[in-house]
Amino acid sequence: MPQLSFYSAEANTPRVRDLAGLLCGSGQVESFGGTAARLSVVVDEPWRVAAITAACAERGVVAEPAGAEDGGLLVRTPFRTDLAPLAVVWTGAAGKVVPAGLALDGALLRLWAMAAGRWMDSGYLLELDPRAPETHEPLAGALARCGLAATMLGVRGGGPGLRVSGPRRCNRLAELVGPVPNAAGRASWPVVSRVRATG
Repeated sequence: MPQLSFYSAEANTPRVRDLAGLLCGSGQVESFGGTAARLSVVVDEPWRVAAITAACAERGVVAEPAGAEDGGLLVRTPFRTDLAPLAVVWTGAAGKVVPAGLALDGALLRLWAMAAGRWMDSGYLLELDPRAPETHEPLAGALARCGLAATMLGVRGGGPGLRVSGPRRCNRLAELVGPVPNAAGRASWPVVSRVRATG
């Protein structure tokens, strides 16, 4: 059995703060009176709904699917006091912000990939929030700090998103995020066998 990286998703006990990975993509956090908050994210495939719901449950957080205004699939938690710290650090005067010095580990990357990850052009794209462009550069910097320097793609290039490319980086990403959360998502997940096939 290969040795797990200290930063991999499987190396540490699931924590509520890991759900910040949803906010790296299009996820939103809404505060209620500064004492509670809820998370919501719109996704494009049913397997993502199942994976995110299960990941929340692993952290003792109930999340339920609901219809989204744009026809997408919405996953949302109720307002909870243990989500309030996420709202504090991910919300600025103008909306969503990336916390200073954000350290991405396998758990956060796993949630990001569940919500907004897919293969494209022999690389792996982690989608960014088109409604929060000021988060894009800080997230690129956070990826680079964990050894996953990525190419920023705009809307015309298939984004907005950060494309991790090259066998070494894609393998590192696959090792960090761990196994595919369910069989239906295998084609969109950064598995090592896919890296070998495309690399």
